[in-house]
Amino acid sequence: MILSYFDQFLSPTLLGIPLIALALLLPWVLLPKPAKQWTLNRFLTLQSRFVRLFTYQIAFPINIPGQKWAMMFMTLMLFLITLNMLGLLPYTFTPTTQLSVNMALAFPLWLATVIIGFRNQPTHALGHLLPEGTPTLLIPILIIIETISLMIRPIALGVRLTANLTAGHLLIQLIATAVFVLLPIMPMTAITAWVVLILLTLLEIAVAVIQAYVFVLLLSLYLQENV
Repeated sequence: MILSYFDQFLSPTLLGIPLIALALLLPWVLLPKPAKQWTLNRFLTLQSRFVRLFTYQIAFPINIPGQKWAMMFMTLMLFLITLNMLGLLPYTFTPTTQLSVNMALAFPLWLATVIIGFRNQPTHALGHLLPEGTPTLLIPILIIIETISLMIRPIALGVRLTANLTAGHLLIQLIATAVFVLLPIMPMTAITAWVVLILLTLLEIAVAVIQAYVFVLLLSLYLQENV
């Protein structure tokens, strides 16, 4: 049977059971609860500094009422980073290459920010749909455009994360296939492609972290508009 390059993005099954649920639970297994003897551990100290730094970067622009979301945003970012990084290992599956998973994360959180805005300050929330000083003839058109822009935000969040990870994984597989094909006939070209593959893998690690950060940062900006 001939396999497609896109088969790597299909959710694997075992005995008819999708393993995507196991892949989503795995990051929490890899983050055990710290014990007292870990207090002076350098790795834990570095991890704590990383968490504090990113929590500050995400929560600083938000008003005080919105800073209650900081812990959830940080948890979501660590969750996404772990999923993205695990997907770079051999014989693994990346749930964040599935648009359904990303939309399931993006849509409820976006909707929560919108509901908070309309509940706490409905006038200000509705004011985003119509800029001040708009000519009367343009009011209906601008309301439609701003409403579409508002509704498309969760789709943009999910598609951005899916597209970036899918493109990177697909490019890695293409170059890896070229290395195996060219190695017997063109060794020097295969070695060059292998070096490019290593550099691309390092770049994909950075993309995995950056895309998780961008996902959470955009959610924090949406929250900032409605708090």
